[in-house]
Amino acid sequence: MATLSEDCFDRKAQDATREEAGYSPPMINQQMIGREWGILLFLAVIWGGAFMFIGVAVRHVEPLTYVWLRLTIAAAAMFLFLKLKGQKLDLPREVWGSILLLALLNNALPFTLFGWGQTHIASGLASILNATTPIWGVLVAHFFTQDERMTPRKIAGVLLGFAGVATMIGPMLLANVGTDALAQLACIAAALSYAFAAVWARRFRRMGVSPMSVTTGQLTSGALMMLPLALLIDQPWTQPMPPITAWGAIVALALLCTAFGYVLYFRLIETAGATNALLVTLLVPPFAIFFGSLFLGEVLAPQDFIGLALIALGLAAIDGRILRLLGPRSARQAA
Repeated sequence: MATLSEDCFDRKAQDATREEAGYSPPMINQQMIGREWGILLFLAVIWGGAFMFIGVAVRHVEPLTYVWLRLTIAAAAMFLFLKLKGQKLDLPREVWGSILLLALLNNALPFTLFGWGQTHIASGLASILNATTPIWGVLVAHFFTQDERMTPRKIAGVLLGFAGVATMIGPMLLANVGTDALAQLACIAAALSYAFAAVWARRFRRMGVSPMSVTTGQLTSGALMMLPLALLIDQPWTQPMPPITAWGAIVALALLCTAFGYVLYFRLIETAGATNALLVTLLVPPFAIFFGSLFLGEVLAPQDFIGLALIALGLAAIDGRILRLLGPRSARQAA
């Protein structure tokens, strides 16, 4: 067997040390530090405010036109952000088909459904229904992935979430299927679309495409997708000019809630992990309800708050933090 000389061994050891020092993978903090909690709370504020901005925008702008404007401005902001960081879009031709489907599931369809839904229901209620996204995500991931199967704990969380939805929509559906019930079902369909988008987006990591490029690509594709629909159906040139409040709401949605919100969210995932980032869905509804009540004069029914509590319990069960606080034995049995 060949042996290494002492000098050769030292050189190889030094080379190995330099290579390891040059590689600095992001560290995931299982317990979030103060800066990460600050990002989480700020995300909850701006995404809670998004539902208020949508409520203002769709009072004066048709839903399809509002979505097209939101996506166009957000896509332009993301291109500017990439340029300032010295990065290119860098999306291979073969991924654009997947990007188009992601844009449909993650932007065009849910933005339109929430926009139409909020012409009939309160922004706070829409945010509560949006909080069911992780619950739908558990179901979608179970049937369409191999590594995210349901466990007894997740099943309990899904059932609690469904109980919350039934508490809010059930009485209205039993009475009659009115416009408000259809609007709530539209928001549920939007949350389901987000869940499918989350599972579909898993493929881009395997392709080696950066999250910023995926975000810019999907926003651009969504804007191009919505343009002919807005022109053919809404015919915005026939509508009166929206007031400055509506323009301000759309710009805030595009720049603050969409482009900047994505950047913050991806940064949080990189440092705190997806499980911790999921907590934002629990914090968005209270802020949305507060903003809707303060600025739009919205009032929610008592069953809406009961539904919110059940959905929050379901998300907590899926996340597993409460069970871990109860002790390792309980967590192992529930998993």
